[in-house]
Amino acid sequence: MTAPVKTDNWYLNPPAREYRSVSAPAGVLEFHRRLPGYAPTPLRDCPELAAELGVGRVFVKEEAQRFGLPAFKMVGASWAVYRALAERTPEPERSWTFHELAAHFDGSIRLVCATDGNHGRAVAHTAGLLGLPAHVFVPASIGQRAKDGILGEGAVLNEIDAPYDDVVRTAEEAAAAGPAALLLQDTAWTGYEQIPGWIVEGYSTIFREIDAQLLDARAGGPDVVVTPCGVGSLIQATVAHYRGGDRGGDSSGHRGTAASGPSLLSVEPVNSACLLESLQSGRPVAVRTGPTRMAGLNCGTVSSIAWPVLQGGIDAAVTITEDQDLQAVLSLERLGLDSGPCGAASLAGFKVAAASPALRQGMGVTGASVVVLLSTESRAANPLS
Repeated sequence: MTAPVKTDNWYLNPPAREYRSVSAPAGVLEFHRRLPGYAPTPLRDCPELAAELGVGRVFVKEEAQRFGLPAFKMVGASWAVYRALAERTPEPERSWTFHELAAHFDGSIRLVCATDGNHGRAVAHTAGLLGLPAHVFVPASIGQRAKDGILGEGAVLNEIDAPYDDVVRTAEEAAAAGPAALLLQDTAWTGYEQIPGWIVEGYSTIFREIDAQLLDARAGGPDVVVTPCGVGSLIQATVAHYRGGDRGGDSSGHRGTAASGPSLLSVEPVNSACLLESLQSGRPVAVRTGPTRMAGLNCGTVSSIAWPVLQGGIDAAVTITEDQDLQAVLSLERLGLDSGPCGAASLAGFKVAAASPALRQGMGVTGASVVVLLSTESRAANPLS
């Protein structure tokens, strides 16, 4: 087994494909299919990017519209709210519909969360489907369009002039102030793990769609999957899917051979690289974040449930600059793809990896590789200006 390799701006973990995780429940995708407005998001084949990057094929999973919202977060929020509310009923194992849950609770539960934009809007949208009030806390620094989107869902919005991690603590305190409040946070800490775990499970729908779409495209693979990282919940779901049992394996949730798994790459802004710093240190490290247009990735602490999964299961982590991210947004725009700064981080990060002989070799990238880039939001979710 080869030890991890570290530099100032990247990390390589050769044993990652030997790591085993547990997949999300098979019923998550069926749950989403029953919700109003469900449709798989597109997987765009981009031969121009494949030629530029020296690989076989590049696909972009374009999460520009998901349940009518401009980002991927609804798949996690809706599943977690469903599970959390079902647990508060006399029949937690029953397959409730949203209509039945709305009638059961009759507006008596208030959903509370902190967000840097997309998660809060998804929680507020889910609350609206259930006839429940929502209270969303945001850093004052996020864009006005993100704030307006949350308000447009009917939520109460509180702006806090503080970094994201402090806003999360404020939301936690607000939810704890009354028994009728339910905290729906997409990051975990000691004593608060169940709901963030359900959010991660909800993200599995994205990857099950990708499996089917690659099959339809007769693409094989994927050989590389690139995921933007904030607190780490989405890339935790990436690891759970590609190191888990639902893509072939035994009933314990363990896959067959390590060789069958893709290489998994994490991408963070250089000004808020909490995962890279933690990987380099070998333990969770909280970092002081700086300004970045990648608002959804501007997080200083890795989710506690994500950390052990990411330490074991991702092959590489890189950081990107603001300029590299901007160029990726514009490159995708020229190809007709609607991708905001967080979504375009995947392309920017893979460009960094593809330009490094050490990373390219360590990740097993070849001229025949099939690469999937997760584009997590539209330009509407997070405008450049």
